[in-house]
Amino acid sequence: MQYNAGMSEYYVYILASGRNGTLYVGMTEDVGKRTIRHKGRRANEFTAKYDVLKLVYYEKHKSLEEAVKREKQLKKWRRQWKMKLIEKHNTEWQDLFGEVINTGPPAAKPKQ
Repeated sequence: MQYNAGMSEYYVYILASGRNGTLYVGMTEDVGKRTIRHKGRRANEFTAKYDVLKLVYYEKHKSLEEAVKREKQLKKWRRQWKMKLIEKHNTEWQDLFGEVINTGPPAAKPKQ
């Protein structure tokens, strides 16, 4: 998966406090900027309160409707299903933040 800010694409993402920790599912047009806001504790009270700051999964969608639908779907999923999704694409639960802002090598490449 490739991150392209400002390209009229939408991202559904999962943040975690750590491996097997608290999870948060969100949707945004710019996963890099949104993750910066989460890490700066300016995006959401829940993520700030529970230290859910590590970007462990994201996926790209071409339409807002598609992304909103997927976000709602993931929010309804059982925790175990979300964890399996993360581990399928990011076995070490590495922070993918460097990948989305192009400052480091990809931590994990999701299979498509």
